[in-house]
Amino acid sequence: MASPPPEKMMFQLTLRRRGISDQAVLRTLEEIPRERFVEPGDRADAYRDSAMAISCGQTISQPFVVAYMTEQLKLRKTHRVLEIGTGSGYQAAVLSRLAGQVLTVERFRTLADLARQRLEKLDCFNVEVMLGDGLAIPPAVGQFDRIIVTAAVDRIPDTLLELLEADGILIAPVGPPHGVQTLVRVTRTANGLERKELVDVRFVPAIPGIAREL
Repeated sequence: MASPPPEKMMFQLTLRRRGISDQAVLRTLEEIPRERFVEPGDRADAYRDSAMAISCGQTISQPFVVAYMTEQLKLRKTHRVLEIGTGSGYQAAVLSRLAGQVLTVERFRTLADLARQRLEKLDCFNVEVMLGDGLAIPPAVGQFDRIIVTAAVDRIPDTLLELLEADGILIAPVGPPHGVQTLVRVTRTANGLERKELVDVRFVPAIPGIAREL
């Protein structure tokens, strides 16, 4: 069996050094071909631990942030997951290997269509990509065990918290749209919502509505 290329070995080593210890998360990030989710000109740098620009002025998050947020969700195969901000589809691909069902919502049609194609090619058939406003999810979509927001919000919308099942976990970057945000984890317990601040991050801002173009 051929050894993985040096950049992929470094990728795994970096995640472990930075504290990612969930073996299922590490294995999943090793298996998902990140080079398929970046722009063609950036493929040589796909495994570098940094965010990268994609279409429509958006970004693909750095691998550590993807791994960290995924680890904090404590996913099980029975879970139904909602992702706000599909982007390239990379985070949805990771979620698909660890959860039962994933609904991912994107406001840019171009990104939604490209992500759908990538996910289908990787047999991520438990992911549904929906064009929509991630900040105004209709209650008809039902409840979710886990919710992950991959764009910065100044506060976590009540509409999302209301979609969270008992014992559910929501994770989102909260803070100013063009500065440093704090990753916040909210857990729905028998006594209400428990909120914990985790680490500082930088995400593109969440924008309400469906993009009129792109």
